[in-house]
Amino acid sequence: MILLLGGTSETPAIVRELVGAGYRVLVSTATGIPSCSIIDHPCVRKRSGPLDGGDMEALIAQYRIRAIVDATHPYARLARETAVTSAAKMNIPCLVYMRPPCIFGGENVVFADSHEEAARVACSRGRAVLLTTGSRNLLPYAREARRAGVVLVARVLAEKGSIDACRAAGIGDEFMITGRGPFSVEDNRKAIRRFGIGVLVTKDGGEAGGVPGKMEAARLEKCLVVVVRRPPVPTRDAFDNIRDLIAAVKSRMPIYK
Repeated sequence: MILLLGGTSETPAIVRELVGAGYRVLVSTATGIPSCSIIDHPCVRKRSGPLDGGDMEALIAQYRIRAIVDATHPYARLARETAVTSAAKMNIPCLVYMRPPCIFGGENVVFADSHEEAARVACSRGRAVLLTTGSRNLLPYAREARRAGVVLVARVLAEKGSIDACRAAGIGDEFMITGRGPFSVEDNRKAIRRFGIGVLVTKDGGEAGGVPGKMEAARLEKCLVVVVRRPPVPTRDAFDNIRDLIAAVKSRMPIYK
């Protein structure tokens, strides 16, 4: 059986390809909220909940996992490191699907190596900031916005945990935009105009993450874009397309007849 760490929009396609190739798959997602539709099939099992190293190793032993396929978000650094480390300890391969990036620079684009750096750059322009990186790293931006005296608007999921995180960071309800992306160019332009945004902060979540819509809206509205760089991938077994990923699985883990 293969342990597939999923949650991205590519997860269903990877499951279908693995099952079609003859593998049994245990799909594990960090939350119980389905971000995509996983096929119902006798060869597919599903679980949810975060996994630390001990949990993952226990799961590998329980289900006799022969390989891990990590298809989590490109910025899920801790989950990826846990997968690679657990696979090494259990002496099984770990192969990573890494959604292709789509931001390669430009005249209105600045890259930052951390959220702290991104917050400093974004708030240094004296313009309202639209934060589109989710609810997990709000504090550096909230602190820097208060220090610089600029308006900070956060776009987060319309879920209690995300809204509570905004409030805990001192972001009032009037400066929250809630919803689930990807958002269109016009959606992004409306948000920019509504709050007089001058700086948009994003991750490079790839095309499936709605990044092109943000970039085009920022270009049309003449906003600076601050991009938090992707964390490095802690393995050489990383693939940016599903075809090559499945071929690597087949070569590393032949099916027993």
